[in-house]
Formats: sequence, structure tokens, C-alpha cells
Amino acid sequence: MAYNLLVILGPTAVGKTKLAAKIAVCFNGEIISADSRQVYRKMDIGTGKDLADYIVDGVKAPYHLIDIMNAGEEYNLYLYKQDFFAAYKNILKRGKLPILAGGTGLYLSSIVQNYKLNKADFEYGKERLQDMELPELQRLLIKLNPSLHNTTDFLQKERLIKAIQVAYSENTANDEPEIKPLVIGVNFEREIIKKRITERLKTRLDSGMIDEVRLLLDEGVAYDRLVFYGLEYKFIAMYLKGELSYNDMFQKLNSSIHSFAKRQMTWYRKMEKEGVVINWIYGPDFDAAKNIIEKGLNDFTRE
Repeated sequence: MAYNLLVILGPTAVGKTKLAAKIAVCFNGEIISADSRQVYRKMDIGTGKDLADYIVDGVKAPYHLIDIMNAGEEYNLYLYKQDFFAAYKNILKRGKLPILAGGTGLYLSSIVQNYKLNKADFEYGKERLQDMELPELQRLLIKLNPSLHNTTDFLQKERLIKAIQVAYSENTANDEPEIKPLVIGVNFEREIIKKRITERLKTRLDSGMIDEVRLLLDEGVAYDRLVFYGLEYKFIAMYLKGELSYNDMFQKLNSSIHSFAKRQMTWYRKMEKEGVVINWIYGPDFDAAKNIIEKGLNDFTRE
């Protein structure tokens, strides 16, 4: 099989970022993040960006799709697929190895399993398009569909928006190359993961994670939006609002992250049942990963 993407996945707290960075530096690669929250600026500690992990022996591993949105802004699967393929094509164009790394199951599946989104998936953009004036929407639709025959779409804003969404979905789907991934999964025993999660949470709280959430609230990010982001942002926001004591916040957050790691593994098992081959390694073992990659590189295409 000819591979055209390397994927590093696994549950939270197993060391995916460090491993991906080492691989990127060793194999002349660049990392595309598959994390639904690391796209946001100023959400650093809570999302576990750990940007220092991208520096290997003084060399910075290039990364994409981190810090590309302001906290509180809308981001979803549709936008992610757009951004992924823009980065992916750019990396290939420069002769580099594209490496998808992260733990957001939906984002990973959408790429690895070549999801083709349907019309319903494009309702995301309605709010943004609603802010545009009619002439601007008309120009956008013509650009997306120069051979447009149904001119009645020009007369009503709602019809214009729907036509734009459909046209954009068709253009995007046709422009997506088929992904043929070589997938490496990083994992530990469940009890080790639980221990690593709890230790990491304590470290992040000691490193200013509460101040990070407080600053986001002070800068106008809505409380409901932080709750929507879940995990660290949800429970710390509840603590800052006085809805939880510190101890309750810690216990609920710790338990929720453990449950999240379990759900991630359930997602990956589902991917395997659906035909995705995941080469599992024990922990972020660089030598084990390197061995898998070197065997697969003979079948790797950068086209």
C-alpha cells in the first residue's frame, strides 16, 4: 500500500506530542494537530499545548493548526477539514512528511477514514454568512459556482446561504485527495494512564491553569463557551463562579479526564473495527515507532 500520511494517535497523557516531534525532526516531517481545542489562542495550559515538547535537541519541529483562532470563536469539523488539507498540501509541496498527531477522535476519523461531509454538515457557516450583505453573498456564490443556472437563489438571503454551503461542500469534497495513512497508536495500561493524568493535572494547576481560565473570562470569553469547551475549562470556570469548591473541582475534573481517555480508546477501537490498521506501541517509544515508519517508508508517496 502506498501511504501518504503518518498518524500518531492515542489517549490523553501518553506522550503523543513529544513522540511526534521526535519523528518530525528525524524524518523531515511537519506536524498537523488533531486537537479540537489547541486551535485556540490563550488556551495553552488547559489544552496541553506543551509547545516546548516540539523542540528536539534544539531543533523545532514545525506544527500546524495550533493557535489559529481566538478563544470563544466557532470552530468545527468543516473548518478543520479545510485547514487540514491546506496544511497537508503545503507540506507535501515542500517535500516534507505530513504527520497528523492528536487525540480528537472525530477529527482523526474524518481524515484517516476519508469522511465526505454531506450538506447537513455545512450548517456551521450560517452565522458567519448571515453577517454578509446580499451583493457580497451573490459574488461568493458566482465564484463557487460560475455555471449557476438557478438564479432564484440570488433573490433571497436564506436561499443564497444554502446554495453557497452546498457549492462549497461540493468544491471541497472534489478537492480532497484520498488519504492512505500509516497509523501508530501510543498506549499504556489503564492504571498507568490514570496515574499520569492525575500527576499532569496537579502540575498544570500549579503552573497557572486557573489563572488562564480567569483571564479568558476577564477578556470576555463567555462562561457558557468555556463550559462548552469541557474538561479543564468547564470545571475551573465553575470553580471561579463559586459553583464548586476547589476540592470538588479537582475531583470532578480528574474523574472527567479519566473518562475522556477511556472514550478515546473506545473511539480508536471503533476505527479498528471499521478497517483502520493501528500499529500499537507501548508508550512513546521512539525506537518502536521508528521501526514501523522505516518499514512503511518504502511504500510512502509524497504526491
